[in-house]
Amino acid sequence: MDRTAGDPATGSPDRRTGVDEPGPPPPEDRDAGDGVFGAAHRALTWGILLSVGLVALESLGVATVLPRIAADLDGLGAYGWGLSALMLANVIGTVVAGRSGDQHGPLRPMGWGMLTLALGCAVAGAAPTWPLFLVGRFCQGLGVGAVMAMAYTVIGLAYPERLRARMYALLSSAWTVPSLVGPATTGFLAERTTWRSVFLLILPIVGVAAVLTLPALRALRRSGGTESSVRSALPWWKRPLGSAVLLTVGTGVLLEALLLTDVAALVLLGAVGLLVTVPALRWATPPGTLSARRGLGAGVAVRALLCGAYFGTEAFLPLGLQELRGMSATASGLGLSAGAITWVAGSALQARRDARGTGRVAATATGFAVLALGVALIAVTTLSSALPSWTALLGWSIGGLGMGVGFNASTTQTLQQVPAERQGEASGALQLAQTFATAVIAGVGGAAIAFGRDHDSSMRATLLGVFVLTGLLAVAGMLLARRLRPEAPAKPA
Repeated sequence: MDRTAGDPATGSPDRRTGVDEPGPPPPEDRDAGDGVFGAAHRALTWGILLSVGLVALESLGVATVLPRIAADLDGLGAYGWGLSALMLANVIGTVVAGRSGDQHGPLRPMGWGMLTLALGCAVAGAAPTWPLFLVGRFCQGLGVGAVMAMAYTVIGLAYPERLRARMYALLSSAWTVPSLVGPATTGFLAERTTWRSVFLLILPIVGVAAVLTLPALRALRRSGGTESSVRSALPWWKRPLGSAVLLTVGTGVLLEALLLTDVAALVLLGAVGLLVTVPALRWATPPGTLSARRGLGAGVAVRALLCGAYFGTEAFLPLGLQELRGMSATASGLGLSAGAITWVAGSALQARRDARGTGRVAATATGFAVLALGVALIAVTTLSSALPSWTALLGWSIGGLGMGVGFNASTTQTLQQVPAERQGEASGALQLAQTFATAVIAGVGGAAIAFGRDHDSSMRATLLGVFVLTGLLAVAGMLLARRLRPEAPAKPA
């Protein structure tokens, strides 16, 4: 679900390469015969664009029809796992693919990523039960993490510097177009045929993307570097892969504990989950993240709050509109499309403001405030009949606009304070915070739904709690945004 990696409007470096993403390509390169669609790069370009596009289609498309899947497979009691399984696996897939790509080149991790993604779609599409569906979602998450990590790595390896800007711009479009048409298309398919057809739609796209992409990667090699002496001296659980696995396992245990009805078992399993998750999160993120220390630590914390508020709301928006307002999957999917499109618009708006020297910290706080307004409008529209149901599209358009502004401003402000040799590490930490926060809020929201069902509470009351939580995250981010400013240098005595 990584619609933000390598977004040219954010100015953030790619996670794996640490290369700053420049603006639009120079005019002299736009029509060059050996450009991104020239004979030398045509197949690879289309393959990468298709790879990113299918991830976008999978992300928003499945989110649109997830309420129908959960109802059909009796999975509403563990609804949050439909997203959490994907996002937690994404953490592992990204780290494993990145390490393999650094050592052996992108062919192997990209190939395995596409294969795992296809396998996950096949398992999920054929699943007769909710637990087996979640197994498919976990496989999809491993594949999505690998494909997205390698897509941006390949640009740094296969394209000359003068063409990279254009590729980054094209990748933004590769996400935008599926965001616009994907939810409505998959909603229509689910209504006219079956939700299983959504996964069948993805399978041939994966095949075509593999045929276009993989042959061109055979010639790309990375010098098999080794970890730094500092990192090698760390025990395995504090290294990137070990901490990522522990973080995933600990969070999974914690979220599963929240679904238990036995209080003693809940407390015991929850304590185990926390004892694993909290240290792993500290090892996997830069120092000062958990305390939101000024600079990079605060930037990572702000990213977590921003994505927890946005994706946490988005995860339950289709469920609320379909269950409480009686909207079709197609119509509710339009809300997701609206948020995705205005996210791009907000990011572009902030990029122009940033060029004029507009304060990024203030823009981040403003983005949080606008996002909170969007969440509030979504809550009112979903939970009452005071407003027409189409107002939800307006609400999430507002939320997406705030997300675009806040994401752009906070990312740029954070990475500006990081030295060049740590850009890749910082970008990876931001992405980890995004994935982790999304998984946790989705899991907590799913647990709230299960608790409500077990105690005869209404779906309306449960979703109210979810939207209050995501709204509070947005308010907390608005207050925390000021910590993005670095500490003032000490005055000489």
